[in-house]
Amino acid sequence: MSESAIFHPARAPLTIALLVLPQASILEVASALDPLRNANRHLGYEAFRWRVVSPDGAPVPLTCGIELPSSGPLAHAVGADALIVIAGYRLAEVATRPLIRDLRRIAPRFHLVGGIDAAPWVLARAGLLDGHRATVHWEDLEDLAAAHPHVDVVPDRFVIDRNRVTISGAAPAQDFMLHLIRSRHGAALARQVAASFLATVRHGHEPQIAPQDAALDPRVAQALARMEARIDSPEPAAETARAVGLSPRRLETLFRQALGTTPAAHALDLRLQAARRMLTDTRHPIAEVALRTGFSSPSTLSRAFRARFGQAPGALRHPPARPLRPRPEAPGPSAAPRPPASGPGTSDTAPLPPPTRPPKG
Repeated sequence: MSESAIFHPARAPLTIALLVLPQASILEVASALDPLRNANRHLGYEAFRWRVVSPDGAPVPLTCGIELPSSGPLAHAVGADALIVIAGYRLAEVATRPLIRDLRRIAPRFHLVGGIDAAPWVLARAGLLDGHRATVHWEDLEDLAAAHPHVDVVPDRFVIDRNRVTISGAAPAQDFMLHLIRSRHGAALARQVAASFLATVRHGHEPQIAPQDAALDPRVAQALARMEARIDSPEPAAETARAVGLSPRRLETLFRQALGTTPAAHALDLRLQAARRMLTDTRHPIAEVALRTGFSSPSTLSRAFRARFGQAPGALRHPPARPLRPRPEAPGPSAAPRPPASGPGTSDTAPLPPPTRPPKG
Protein backbone atom coordinates (compact mmCIF):
# COMPACT_ATOMS: atom_id res chain seq x y z
CA MET A 1 0.00 0.00 0.00
CA SER A 2 1.20 3.54 -0.70
CA GLU A 3 2.34 5.74 2.17
CA SER A 4 0.78 9.03 3.23
CA ALA A 5 1.97 12.19 1.47
CA ILE A 6 3.75 13.30 4.65
CA PHE A 7 6.53 10.86 3.70
CA HIS A 8 7.30 12.78 0.51
CA PRO A 9 10.38 15.07 0.41
CA ALA A 10 9.39 18.49 1.73
CA ARG A 11 10.97 21.51 3.39
CA ALA A 12 7.73 22.81 4.87
CA PRO A 13 7.34 22.21 8.64
CA LEU A 14 5.49 19.07 9.72
CA THR A 15 3.43 19.19 12.93
CA ILE A 16 2.80 16.04 14.96
CA ALA A 17 0.33 15.84 17.84
CA LEU A 18 1.05 13.19 20.46
CA LEU A 19 -1.94 11.99 22.45
CA VAL A 20 -0.35 10.47 25.55
CA LEU A 21 -2.60 8.28 27.70
CA PRO A 22 -2.08 7.77 31.44
CA GLN A 23 0.36 4.99 32.32
CA ALA A 24 2.32 5.33 29.09
CA SER A 25 6.12 5.07 29.17
CA ILE A 26 8.37 8.11 29.20
CA LEU A 27 10.79 6.19 26.97
CA GLU A 28 8.19 6.04 24.20
CA VAL A 29 7.49 9.76 24.47
CA ALA A 30 11.21 10.54 24.24
CA SER A 31 11.70 8.09 21.36
CA ALA A 32 8.99 9.91 19.42
CA LEU A 33 10.09 13.48 20.11
CA ASP A 34 13.86 13.58 20.56
CA PRO A 35 14.76 12.44 17.02
CA LEU A 36 12.63 15.30 15.67
CA ARG A 37 14.29 17.82 17.99
CA ASN A 38 17.70 16.54 16.94
CA ALA A 39 16.77 16.75 13.26
CA ASN A 40 15.80 20.38 13.74
CA ARG A 41 19.18 21.07 15.34
CA HIS A 42 21.06 19.53 12.42
CA LEU A 43 18.91 21.32 9.84
CA GLY A 44 19.15 24.68 11.54
CA TYR A 45 15.44 25.39 11.28
CA GLU A 46 12.13 24.06 12.64
CA ALA A 47 11.34 21.32 10.14
CA PHE A 48 9.34 19.38 12.76
CA ARG A 49 6.91 20.76 15.29
CA TRP A 50 4.95 18.91 17.94
CA ARG A 51 2.38 19.30 20.65
CA VAL A 52 1.49 16.94 23.49
CA VAL A 53 -2.17 16.50 24.38
CA SER A 54 -3.98 14.28 26.88
CA PRO A 55 -7.54 12.94 27.05
CA ASP A 56 -8.68 15.66 29.48
CA GLY A 57 -5.98 18.28 29.01
CA ALA A 58 -4.43 17.56 32.41
CA PRO A 59 -0.82 16.43 33.02
CA VAL A 60 -0.38 12.74 32.24
CA PRO A 61 0.89 10.31 34.91
CA LEU A 62 3.49 8.01 33.36
CA THR A 63 4.66 4.56 34.43
CA CYS A 64 7.83 5.98 35.99
CA GLY A 65 5.80 8.11 38.41
CA ILE A 66 6.28 11.55 36.90
CA GLU A 67 3.61 13.66 35.20
CA LEU A 68 3.99 14.83 31.61
CA PRO A 69 2.69 18.35 30.91
CA SER A 70 -0.06 18.61 28.30
CA SER A 71 -0.92 21.54 26.06
CA GLY A 72 -4.61 20.66 26.22
CA PRO A 73 -7.24 18.00 25.49
CA LEU A 74 -7.52 15.95 22.31
CA ALA A 75 -9.32 18.78 20.49
CA HIS A 76 -6.08 20.79 20.66
CA ALA A 77 -4.49 18.27 18.31
CA VAL A 78 -6.59 19.59 15.42
CA GLY A 79 -4.43 21.47 12.94
CA ALA A 80 -1.51 19.06 13.20
CA ASP A 81 -0.55 16.95 10.19
CA ALA A 82 -0.36 13.69 12.15
CA LEU A 83 -1.90 12.33 15.34
CA ILE A 84 0.03 9.61 17.15
CA VAL A 85 -1.37 7.94 20.27
CA ILE A 86 0.97 6.58 22.95
CA ALA A 87 -0.48 4.06 25.41
CA GLY A 88 1.03 1.57 27.78
CA TYR A 89 -0.92 0.11 30.67
CA ARG A 90 -4.38 -0.07 32.28
CA LEU A 91 -6.15 0.43 28.97
CA ALA A 92 -9.45 -0.77 30.38
CA GLU A 93 -9.41 2.34 32.58
CA VAL A 94 -7.82 4.99 30.37
CA ALA A 95 -9.30 4.12 26.95
CA THR A 96 -12.85 5.22 27.77
CA ARG A 97 -15.89 5.26 25.53
CA PRO A 98 -15.73 9.04 25.08
CA LEU A 99 -12.06 8.81 24.08
CA ILE A 100 -12.76 6.04 21.56
CA ARG A 101 -15.67 8.06 20.17
CA ASP A 102 -13.59 11.24 19.93
CA LEU A 103 -10.72 9.44 18.19
CA ARG A 104 -13.10 7.96 15.64
CA ARG A 105 -14.60 11.37 14.97
CA ILE A 106 -11.35 13.34 14.81
CA ALA A 107 -9.18 10.88 12.83
CA PRO A 108 -10.23 12.10 9.33
CA ARG A 109 -8.79 15.53 10.13
CA PHE A 110 -5.19 14.23 10.02
CA HIS A 111 -3.02 13.09 7.13
CA LEU A 112 -1.66 10.27 9.33
CA VAL A 113 -3.01 8.55 12.45
CA GLY A 114 -0.84 6.16 14.43
CA GLY A 115 -0.23 4.36 17.68
CA ILE A 116 2.81 3.35 19.72
CA ASP A 117 3.16 0.31 22.00
CA ALA A 118 -0.35 -0.54 23.30
CA ALA A 119 -2.06 2.23 21.31
CA PRO A 120 -2.86 -0.06 18.35
CA TRP A 121 -5.40 -1.64 20.71
CA VAL A 122 -7.02 1.79 21.11
CA LEU A 123 -7.03 2.48 17.37
CA ALA A 124 -8.44 -0.97 16.65
CA ARG A 125 -11.19 -0.46 19.24
CA ALA A 126 -12.11 2.76 17.43
CA GLY A 127 -12.29 0.89 14.11
CA LEU A 128 -9.39 2.91 12.73
CA LEU A 129 -7.32 -0.12 11.75
CA ASP A 130 -10.02 -2.16 9.99
CA GLY A 131 -8.73 -3.28 6.61
CA HIS A 132 -5.18 -2.18 7.42
CA ARG A 133 -1.94 -3.99 8.17
CA ALA A 134 -0.78 -3.24 11.69
CA THR A 135 1.62 -4.30 14.39
CA VAL A 136 1.75 -4.13 18.18
CA HIS A 137 4.21 -5.18 20.89
CA TRP A 138 5.27 -8.79 20.25
CA GLU A 139 3.62 -10.09 23.43
CA ASP A 140 0.24 -8.83 22.19
CA LEU A 141 0.31 -9.96 18.56
CA GLU A 142 -1.88 -13.05 18.91
CA ASP A 143 -4.41 -11.38 21.22
CA LEU A 144 -4.81 -8.32 18.99
CA ALA A 145 -5.29 -10.52 15.92
CA ALA A 146 -7.88 -12.64 17.73
CA ALA A 147 -9.78 -9.65 19.11
CA HIS A 148 -9.79 -7.72 15.81
CA PRO A 149 -9.99 -10.12 12.85
CA HIS A 150 -10.49 -7.23 10.41
CA VAL A 151 -6.94 -6.04 11.14
CA ASP A 152 -4.03 -7.76 9.37
CA VAL A 153 -1.64 -8.09 12.32
CA VAL A 154 2.05 -8.65 11.47
CA PRO A 155 5.11 -8.96 13.74
CA ASP A 156 7.06 -6.01 12.29
CA ARG A 157 8.79 -3.21 14.21
CA PHE A 158 6.50 -0.62 12.63
CA VAL A 159 3.96 -0.72 9.82
CA ILE A 160 2.86 2.10 7.53
CA ASP A 161 -0.31 1.34 5.60
CA ARG A 162 -1.74 4.29 3.71
CA ASN A 163 -2.64 6.90 6.33
CA ARG A 164 -2.10 4.64 9.35
CA VAL A 165 1.08 3.77 11.23
CA THR A 166 1.44 1.31 14.10
CA ILE A 167 4.64 1.05 16.12
CA SER A 168 5.46 -1.83 18.43
CA GLY A 169 7.38 -0.06 21.20
CA ALA A 170 9.94 2.55 22.24
CA ALA A 171 12.90 1.51 20.09
CA PRO A 172 10.71 1.04 16.99
CA ALA A 173 9.26 4.52 17.67
CA GLN A 174 12.76 5.90 17.16
CA ASP A 175 13.09 3.73 14.03
CA PHE A 176 9.87 5.19 12.66
CA MET A 177 10.92 8.78 13.35
CA LEU A 178 14.22 8.13 11.56
CA HIS A 179 12.21 6.78 8.63
CA LEU A 180 10.09 9.94 8.63
CA ILE A 181 13.19 12.14 8.77
CA ARG A 182 14.83 10.18 5.95
CA SER A 183 11.69 10.37 3.80
CA ARG A 184 11.39 14.14 4.10
CA HIS A 185 15.02 15.26 4.39
CA GLY A 186 17.23 12.45 3.12
CA ALA A 187 19.24 9.48 4.37
CA ALA A 188 22.25 11.59 5.38
CA LEU A 189 20.23 13.52 7.96
CA ALA A 190 18.65 10.31 9.29
CA ARG A 191 22.13 8.84 9.80
CA GLN A 192 23.29 11.99 11.61
CA VAL A 193 20.32 11.83 13.96
CA ALA A 194 20.87 8.11 14.60
CA ALA A 195 24.54 8.75 15.32
CA SER A 196 23.60 11.43 17.87
CA PHE A 197 21.82 8.75 19.90
CA LEU A 198 24.38 6.00 19.16
CA ALA A 199 21.54 4.18 17.42
CA THR A 200 21.39 1.94 14.38
CA VAL A 201 18.87 2.64 11.64
CA ARG A 202 16.42 -0.27 11.50
CA HIS A 203 13.62 -0.77 9.02
CA GLY A 204 9.97 -1.32 9.80
CA HIS A 205 9.79 -4.80 8.32
CA GLU A 206 12.57 -6.12 10.57
CA PRO A 207 11.62 -8.41 13.49
CA GLN A 208 10.91 -6.77 16.81
CA ILE A 209 13.47 -8.93 18.58
CA ALA A 210 16.88 -9.64 17.07
CA PRO A 211 16.87 -13.27 15.93
CA GLN A 212 20.16 -14.03 17.67
CA ASP A 213 22.39 -12.42 20.28
CA ALA A 214 25.89 -12.28 18.81
CA ALA A 215 27.40 -12.93 22.24
CA LEU A 216 25.58 -16.25 22.60
CA ASP A 217 26.66 -19.60 21.28
CA PRO A 218 24.42 -20.08 18.20
CA ARG A 219 23.14 -23.36 19.61
CA VAL A 220 22.09 -21.68 22.85
CA ALA A 221 20.33 -18.99 20.82
CA GLN A 222 18.50 -21.67 18.83
CA ALA A 223 17.45 -23.41 22.03
CA LEU A 224 16.17 -20.11 23.48
CA ALA A 225 14.16 -19.44 20.34
CA ARG A 226 12.56 -22.88 20.58
CA MET A 227 11.61 -22.30 24.22
CA GLU A 228 10.13 -18.88 23.50
CA ALA A 229 8.08 -20.31 20.64
CA ARG A 230 6.73 -23.17 22.78
CA ILE A 231 5.36 -21.41 25.86
CA ASP A 232 2.03 -23.23 25.51
CA SER A 233 3.52 -26.60 24.53
CA PRO A 234 6.93 -26.98 26.17
CA GLU A 235 9.24 -29.78 25.12
CA PRO A 236 11.63 -31.75 27.35
CA ALA A 237 15.15 -30.36 27.63
CA ALA A 238 16.51 -33.52 26.02
CA GLU A 239 14.35 -32.88 22.94
CA THR A 240 15.55 -29.28 22.75
CA ALA A 241 19.16 -30.48 22.93
CA ARG A 242 18.57 -33.01 20.18
CA ALA A 243 16.96 -30.36 17.98
CA VAL A 244 20.06 -28.12 18.18
CA GLY A 245 22.49 -31.00 17.69
CA LEU A 246 23.79 -31.35 21.24
CA SER A 247 23.67 -33.84 24.05
CA PRO A 248 21.55 -32.80 27.05
CA ARG A 249 24.67 -32.54 29.19
CA ARG A 250 26.49 -30.30 26.70
CA LEU A 251 23.47 -28.00 26.32
CA GLU A 252 23.21 -27.70 30.10
CA THR A 253 26.90 -26.78 30.29
CA LEU A 254 26.48 -24.08 27.65
CA PHE A 255 23.37 -22.72 29.40
CA ARG A 256 25.17 -22.52 32.73
CA GLN A 257 28.07 -20.68 31.12
CA ALA A 258 25.88 -18.22 29.22
CA LEU A 259 22.86 -17.75 31.49
CA GLY A 260 23.76 -19.23 34.87
CA THR A 261 20.87 -21.69 34.79
CA THR A 262 19.75 -24.94 33.20
CA PRO A 263 17.63 -25.33 30.05
CA ALA A 264 14.75 -26.82 32.03
CA ALA A 265 14.82 -24.06 34.65
CA HIS A 266 14.98 -21.33 32.03
CA ALA A 267 12.08 -22.79 30.04
CA LEU A 268 9.97 -23.02 33.20
CA ASP A 269 10.79 -19.44 34.14
CA LEU A 270 9.72 -18.21 30.69
CA ARG A 271 6.35 -19.91 31.16
CA LEU A 272 5.87 -18.58 34.68
CA GLN A 273 6.73 -15.04 33.60
CA ALA A 274 4.19 -15.35 30.79
CA ALA A 275 1.60 -16.61 33.29
CA ARG A 276 2.34 -13.68 35.57
CA ARG A 277 1.80 -11.19 32.74
CA MET A 278 -1.54 -12.77 31.85
CA LEU A 279 -2.68 -12.80 35.47
CA THR A 280 -1.87 -9.14 36.05
CA ASP A 281 -2.84 -7.72 32.67
CA THR A 282 -5.74 -9.79 31.32
CA ARG A 283 -9.04 -11.18 32.47
CA HIS A 284 -8.29 -14.72 31.29
CA PRO A 285 -9.48 -17.36 33.80
CA ILE A 286 -6.66 -19.07 35.67
CA ALA A 287 -7.49 -22.34 33.88
CA GLU A 288 -6.92 -20.61 30.54
CA VAL A 289 -3.69 -19.03 31.79
CA ALA A 290 -2.48 -22.49 32.76
CA LEU A 291 -3.39 -23.84 29.32
CA ARG A 292 -1.70 -20.96 27.49
CA THR A 293 1.52 -21.43 29.45
CA GLY A 294 1.82 -25.19 29.12
CA PHE A 295 0.64 -26.35 32.54
CA SER A 296 -1.62 -29.39 32.71
CA SER A 297 -3.98 -27.88 35.28
CA PRO A 298 -4.51 -24.78 37.42
CA SER A 299 -3.17 -26.66 40.44
CA THR A 300 0.06 -27.51 38.60
CA LEU A 301 0.46 -23.85 37.67
CA SER A 302 -0.33 -22.80 41.24
CA ARG A 303 2.38 -24.99 42.76
CA ALA A 304 5.05 -23.81 40.34
CA PHE A 305 3.90 -20.20 40.61
CA ARG A 306 4.00 -20.21 44.39
CA ALA A 307 7.48 -21.74 44.39
CA ARG A 308 8.73 -19.05 41.98
CA PHE A 309 6.94 -15.91 43.22
CA GLY A 310 5.96 -16.79 46.79
CA GLN A 311 2.23 -16.29 46.25
CA ALA A 312 -0.71 -18.01 44.60
CA PRO A 313 -1.73 -16.94 41.09
CA GLY A 314 -5.08 -15.70 42.35
CA ALA A 315 -3.38 -13.14 44.61
CA LEU A 316 -2.42 -11.12 41.55
CA ARG A 317 -6.05 -10.74 40.54
CA HIS A 318 -6.81 -8.44 43.49
CA PRO A 319 -4.16 -5.70 43.56
CA PRO A 320 -4.72 -2.72 45.84
CA ALA A 321 -6.64 -0.01 44.02
CA ARG A 322 -4.99 3.34 43.39
CA PRO A 323 -6.07 6.32 41.29
CA LEU A 324 -4.48 7.06 37.96
CA ARG A 325 -3.61 10.55 39.17
CA PRO A 326 -3.41 11.88 42.75
CA ARG A 327 -6.46 13.98 43.48
CA PRO A 328 -5.55 16.99 45.66
CA GLU A 329 -7.83 17.93 48.50
CA ALA A 330 -9.50 21.31 48.58
CA PRO A 331 -8.68 23.59 51.57
CA GLY A 332 -10.60 23.05 54.75
CA PRO A 333 -11.17 20.24 57.23
CA SER A 334 -14.12 18.78 55.36
CA ALA A 335 -12.27 18.45 52.04
CA ALA A 336 -12.56 15.13 50.23
CA PRO A 337 -10.71 13.77 47.19
CA ARG A 338 -12.32 14.71 43.89
CA PRO A 339 -13.59 11.49 42.23
CA PRO A 340 -12.06 10.49 38.92
CA ALA A 341 -13.97 11.47 35.79
CA SER A 342 -14.26 7.88 34.69
CA GLY A 343 -13.06 4.47 35.73
CA PRO A 344 -13.86 0.81 35.97
CA GLY A 345 -17.55 0.16 36.21
CA THR A 346 -18.68 3.61 35.08
CA SER A 347 -20.69 4.26 31.97
CA ASP A 348 -17.67 5.98 30.36
CA THR A 349 -15.45 2.92 30.45
CA ALA A 350 -15.08 0.86 27.29
CA PRO A 351 -14.32 -2.87 27.66
CA LEU A 352 -10.90 -2.79 25.99
CA PRO A 353 -8.63 -5.86 26.25
CA PRO A 354 -5.40 -4.74 27.94
CA PRO A 355 -1.99 -5.77 26.60
CA THR A 356 -0.71 -9.03 28.08
CA ARG A 357 2.46 -7.62 29.61
CA PRO A 358 3.61 -5.22 32.31
CA PRO A 359 4.42 -1.60 31.44
CA LYS A 360 7.93 -0.78 30.30
CA GLY A 361 9.85 2.19 31.55
